[in-house]
Amino acid sequence: MWEATVDGRTLHFHVAGINNQNFIMRDDETGSWWQQATGECILGPLKGRRLKLSDHEELTFATWRRENPQGRVMRPDPAIAAAGKYAPANWEQRMSRMPVVTTTDGASEVFPPRTLVAGLTVGDASKAYPLDALRRQNPVIDKVGGVNVLLLVGEDGRSVRAFESSMDGRKLEFFLKPNALPLRVVDAETGSEWDFTGTATSGAFIGRQLRRLQVLEDYWFDWKTHHPDTGAYLLGER
Repeated sequence: MWEATVDGRTLHFHVAGINNQNFIMRDDETGSWWQQATGECILGPLKGRRLKLSDHEELTFATWRRENPQGRVMRPDPAIAAAGKYAPANWEQRMSRMPVVTTTDGASEVFPPRTLVAGLTVGDASKAYPLDALRRQNPVIDKVGGVNVLLLVGEDGRSVRAFESSMDGRKLEFFLKPNALPLRVVDAETGSEWDFTGTATSGAFIGRQLRRLQVLEDYWFDWKTHHPDTGAYLLGER
C-alpha cells in the first residue's frame, strides 16, 4: 500500500500491465509507470522516484473485526461486478499455473518460487520468513539489520505481525502461552503477557506496546527479485 501523493500532488493510478505477476501502474497526471512491488517509478517524467509506503496489514477478517468492532468495510461496487471487472474467484488458482521469472543465484533455491513468505525490512536489511515455518515455530525470535525482532502468527494461523522485541533497550525473549485464546505470549524476563497487537496486558510492562514493524506477504520469487540481498529464515533457526 502506497501513498498516492508525490511532491504535494495527488496522483491517480490505473493498471497498465503485468510484469512477472506484479502489476505496473500508470498515473493519469504524468503518464509515468510505477512498479507495484517497490513503489518505484520505472518509466516517464517521474522515473527514479518512489512512492512512500503506507502502514498496512494483511489480516483475516475475523482478527481485524475483533480488534476494530466499529471499523468500516469496503464492499464491492455492484456496477463494476456486473461489468465483470473484478478478478474472478479462481484468480489465484489460474495465476499459479503461469510461469514466473526468478534470479538464478544459489539463494533463489532456498525455497520453491511460490513459497508464501512474510518479508521484513529493517533499515537496509531484509529477510523472508516462510509462513509455514512461522506457524510451526510460533513465535519466532530473530535479528534483522542488528535489530531484535519478534514475529507472531495469530490464532487464525494466517495473520502475521512483527515487532521489535526490545523494551527500554532491553532484549526480551518470548514464548507462547499454552491454550490461550485469544493468543498471548509471555516474556521470559518479567513474565508480562502480551497480546497479538504487541500490547502488554499484565505484568511489569502492562499497558506498554512493542514497536510494530511492517510485514509484506509475498511469494518468494517476487520478494527475492525485489530484495536481491535478502536473508531467508530456515525452520529451527535462532
